[in-house]
Amino acid sequence: MSSPDRRAFLTLLAAGGLSACGFTPAYGPSGGAGRLQGQVAVDAPDDRAGYLLVRRLEERLGRAAGARYELGAQVVIDEEGLGISADQRTTRYHLVGEARYALRDAATGLVLQSGQVESFTGYSATGSTVATLAAERDALERLMTILADRITDRLIAGAADLPA
Repeated sequence: MSSPDRRAFLTLLAAGGLSACGFTPAYGPSGGAGRLQGQVAVDAPDDRAGYLLVRRLEERLGRAAGARYELGAQVVIDEEGLGISADQRTTRYHLVGEARYALRDAATGLVLQSGQVESFTGYSATGSTVATLAAERDALERLMTILADRITDRLIAGAADLPA
């Protein structure tokens, strides 16, 4: 059996094994993610971190008009100094973020899914004041992207159990 034939055979074998165990692609015709696409209205943010989180959630789930579901999220961010120079100046910061979320039925307000996600990122404070502020803003955006992606992944994983 030549190499390309072996790869095709192994691909078919793997696909057959996954379909036998009940695996379906999330965005496939029978996947649960289709229930969420364009159907989730995210609560309005009240600060920059919330805005970045909502923006990423809407990128992943689509903006909803007349949504079937509502999503609320509360974000808590802690900033910790990590690196300290010989003259006692902090040279590196660590942002630790936590987001608690709840997916609600828009008609009844019943919570359908809820949970908490966490992550961290860091930035350097060794440059100028402007460079440090830019690095801090970039780190916050990266952190909110990570948290939004984790929320989205959890929502998609549980989407098959949502009411039709």
